[in-house]
Amino acid sequence: MFVRPMRLLEAGDESAKSLGASPTVVRLFGLSIAVALSTFAVGVISFLALAAPAFATIAGARTLLQRMIWSPLIAASQLWLIDQLVQLHPQAAAFPAGAATALLGAPLLFLFLLRLRAAPVQSGEPKSASEMRRGPRSLAALAAGLAITVLLAFYFGRSLGGWDWLSTAQLNDLVVLRLPRIVVALSAGIMLGISGTLLQRMTGNAMAAPEVLGVSGGACLGVLILFLISPTLARTSLLISASIGALALVYVTTGRHLSSERLLLAGTATTTLASALAAVVLASGDPRLTFLLAWLSGSTYTATATDAWIAAVTAMLLGLLAPLTVRWLSVLPLGETVSASLGLRLRLVRSALLLLVAVPTAVAVLVIGPLSFVGLMAPHLAALTGFRRPVLQIFAAAISGALMLTIADWAGRTIIFPWQVPAGLLTALVGGPFFLFMMARASRSGERL
Repeated sequence: MFVRPMRLLEAGDESAKSLGASPTVVRLFGLSIAVALSTFAVGVISFLALAAPAFATIAGARTLLQRMIWSPLIAASQLWLIDQLVQLHPQAAAFPAGAATALLGAPLLFLFLLRLRAAPVQSGEPKSASEMRRGPRSLAALAAGLAITVLLAFYFGRSLGGWDWLSTAQLNDLVVLRLPRIVVALSAGIMLGISGTLLQRMTGNAMAAPEVLGVSGGACLGVLILFLISPTLARTSLLISASIGALALVYVTTGRHLSSERLLLAGTATTTLASALAAVVLASGDPRLTFLLAWLSGSTYTATATDAWIAAVTAMLLGLLAPLTVRWLSVLPLGETVSASLGLRLRLVRSALLLLVAVPTAVAVLVIGPLSFVGLMAPHLAALTGFRRPVLQIFAAAISGALMLTIADWAGRTIIFPWQVPAGLLTALVGGPFFLFMMARASRSGERL
């Protein structure tokens, strides 16, 4: 009964309106149905909602009616088969069917992604002529705000005696504890903010971010695999495994074709696979789970001086290299045809940008964990506050990301002292609603993300 209105939407909003349909009503009604159905399938089992339609399309279902018929049949058969295979395991109760669904389905989706052809990259550049554009002075003011925030985070806090300022007598004792985690939070925020900006401008997709496109998930996957195969977790090994995991996604997505659709599918598959593997590891009873739980929640209180140095140097190098891509970032949102006509070698440019994102993201994930919302929020916050030009948005997103994680680290350290709230968890809990508020505000004022 819902096929005809949905088919009208495929023709575009203007065509749907001319044929008597209301795109807003159709989308609201369709979303309500999807949400109602999704409430019955929780956890990583819901990965089938992404995988089954993709499999149906690749298998030859071209029309909407064909996809609506074949997708539920494919999803049902997949879940039934996986549930039967899980029951063959001697400890079936400790191996959830949802985790098995992701572990088996995500690699299969990766194989099918190699056959997925690209769709044109749409422009993500705002078209409004009246949009506000900030200049270097505003950027300097934002940087000054970050410097003040860092000083407050270091000197002002909470102890057994209550709220107080760090005294000279306490400096030598607390600098070893506070400084590494502040530097780690600051550097990770810079890296994620710049990485999110590069990805959003490269793909022309407002939802592109290291967390969404699976770069963070790939780094997390590398760490989890090392956790399974190695009895020790040395920092060097963790860094190498995280980098390999993040770069693996780059290899998958930079084949013959590259598009926003391909990146989103690969990213979701990677993140889901990492979540499933984390569920399996957590169910294993490994004595190192305390470290893993803290890391998965985005904690900074285990940061060391070595972590701080690695993160700071990587953030500095990224900050020096990212401005060199400004010309690419200005041209790519114009579309593939225009970009190629202006002399850009698209595959080489996109591969270079993905490589530039992958390594810093792997370092950020290593030092602060995979749970973060900064890579998605920071570029939008920079754009919504008026920093639209590529070079200014890069630095504004870096400062915004650093501000968010520095404040989150300070709040996590003090809000329920002496206990700790992981900075990544706090960023997601507070940043998510704030980001929704900013989007609603931009929507009411007629701005585009």
